[in-house]
Amino acid sequence: MTHYRIGQIVPSSNTTMETEVPEMLRRRESVFEDRFTFHSARMRLKNVTAEELRAMNAETGRCAQELTDARVDVLSTACLVAIMAQGPGHHRQVEKELRTAADAAGLTSSVVTSAGALVHGLKLLGARRISVLTPYMKPLTARVVEYLEAEGLEVKDSLSLEIADNVAVGRRDPMLLVEDVRRLDTEGVDAVVLSACVQLPSLPAVPLVERELGVPVVTAATCTVRAILDSLDLVPEVPDAGAVLAPAMSAHTARTEES
Repeated sequence: MTHYRIGQIVPSSNTTMETEVPEMLRRRESVFEDRFTFHSARMRLKNVTAEELRAMNAETGRCAQELTDARVDVLSTACLVAIMAQGPGHHRQVEKELRTAADAAGLTSSVVTSAGALVHGLKLLGARRISVLTPYMKPLTARVVEYLEAEGLEVKDSLSLEIADNVAVGRRDPMLLVEDVRRLDTEGVDAVVLSACVQLPSLPAVPLVERELGVPVVTAATCTVRAILDSLDLVPEVPDAGAVLAPAMSAHTARTEES
């Protein structure tokens, strides 16, 4: 049995990432022997606006140092829009900064960003055309769409729930997404991003929406867990967490890597 320490840099008002990521990895513990503990450092954020996101990003380095003190095995960020709002490809720069922090502490920790993880998960699924749901105000959703399209994805449709208060986002009933997604044009898409936000609760709705739509359904959180497991070279399977963490997807990825 191997124990892994998962470090997360989270906005101060985020409550969902420290709920859904542990929930998925606890589910995985029912199938595999690996065990996980969870450790967070916080950056100040109350409202999801461009100004507050910029101020919050300045705290990334401090949080990374705090987590390296805990000798974490994974150093991850948990605010997708904070990265995507900085412009296309910015997750690569943040990953370099996290790698530098880990190296400076003498650690070989894996580094993961939720923004990069979403891109990674969609590409693993072979998705080219997607539809996206976010809790953001429309201008920030437009930045997310721009970011994903710069990564080679076509966004057929997007839906903004327009909730600026980050605490209110985290308190929203995840099952409302089952109705919300019906307002999204998903005809002919390869995948649906049910929550392009790590704060919008979504995990209970993922398998239900996936069955209803008949296409893969991902969230920022499910893709982050996939990236964490891939970075640790662990079997990327979690029960009832959607296509990107399904056994069939794990087997497909293994065959692709072998070939």
